[in-house]
Amino acid sequence: MKALSPIDQLFLWLERRQQPMHVAGLQLFSFPEEAGPKYVSELAQSMRDYCCPVPPFNQRLVSRFGQFFWDEDKQFDIDHHFRHEALPKPGRIRELLSRVSAEHSNLLDRERPLWEAHLIEGIRGRRFAMYTKIHHSMVDGVSAMRLGMRALSTDADERDLPPVWAYQPRRKPRVMPSNPVDAVSGLARLTAGMSRQVATIPALAREVYSVMQKARKDPDYVSIFQAPESIINQRITGSRRFAAQSYSIDRIKAIGRKFDCTLNDVVLAICGSALRDYLISQNALPDKPMIAMVPVSLRQDDSVEGNQIATILANLGTHIADPTNRIRVIKASVEEAKARYRQMTPEEILNFTALMLAPTGINLMTGMAPKLQAFNVVISNVPGPKEPLYWNGARLEGMYPVSIALDRIALNITLTSYVDQLEFGLIGCRRTLPSMQRLLDYLENGIHELEVAAGIK
Repeated sequence: MKALSPIDQLFLWLERRQQPMHVAGLQLFSFPEEAGPKYVSELAQSMRDYCCPVPPFNQRLVSRFGQFFWDEDKQFDIDHHFRHEALPKPGRIRELLSRVSAEHSNLLDRERPLWEAHLIEGIRGRRFAMYTKIHHSMVDGVSAMRLGMRALSTDADERDLPPVWAYQPRRKPRVMPSNPVDAVSGLARLTAGMSRQVATIPALAREVYSVMQKARKDPDYVSIFQAPESIINQRITGSRRFAAQSYSIDRIKAIGRKFDCTLNDVVLAICGSALRDYLISQNALPDKPMIAMVPVSLRQDDSVEGNQIATILANLGTHIADPTNRIRVIKASVEEAKARYRQMTPEEILNFTALMLAPTGINLMTGMAPKLQAFNVVISNVPGPKEPLYWNGARLEGMYPVSIALDRIALNITLTSYVDQLEFGLIGCRRTLPSMQRLLDYLENGIHELEVAAGIK
């Protein structure tokens, strides 16, 4: 058995009926040219034949003395995890997103491995989709992306590719301690790791003091409790609404060049514009700027299990009407956070993140201090593949992340890149955020107004 890390266990403790803690991906494929009328049915049967999954897909939760462990499921049943479904007519993307919205509202069964895969046919234009969800205690956003891509191929002619749960990655040989000296060395490394954690305390104290001082002097500086109250930060229900759209990376990069900004800066500016327009439409725009929590990956290897993430808090400038001024505020806010992390070790970054988000975590678990809001919305950008991918001849046309809405953080915007597109996936509480799908139109408006401000025709 393998023990879960404290961060991984946190996603289990946070889960409740109105707050499922799984992430997912929606992959849209076009049929191969030679596909016949029974193509998807035959594909479903071939996938169902892979009934012996590889880690982490064969692992189920076991609890011992209040600690969660992963252990192999000896009674694995592929029919519980893999579903073959069809959309109702007319099979538009609207029906597909509605199906994903409903499915993403359902909790995963903790008595079994925490994942499901849905093969969905009946989509207009000779297309089918894969919706795969997996619990956040098993993977973070970057590793979920790797899981989704590792069973795909850059070769359109390659066949007999297994589904993601049966794909055997090439693993580097693990070197085990062969003598007492090696074992003692391993213990020494563990002790050193604990020492590094303790050594971060003075640096964290100085950084927290610095943050507090800067927040008093600069109204645009983002401190821990600066996020205003908004309709996004209300109690949520278990109902979800998923919206997705693709936008050209070239348009985003062109804006970045004009404003001397990174692609992520422009994405945050687009999201800030969309949130401003949406909140104005609901007559609910706060006077103070909305704050985004932006995850940053610290993963430095090719692993896929567990969570290795830090975060920054970004000022979205939603109180600013002018798009040029808004993007400048956003850029300065992000650069300030990056400069802080450049002076810190990985251990200090993780501990600073934990300290910064601790009040939010307490609120999520207890609801004791709802006004101590560290951020209003989560915006995450996960890098994706730069060349077209195929699965047994079917071309991947789009891949859309489906993330998590949290109590008092009712909206999550996650995006990934694919070839020349940015794929946006928006998940929110359907009852807390009425007409949430309008955010897609507001995102397009946000791109357009930045293009106008930059003088791009």
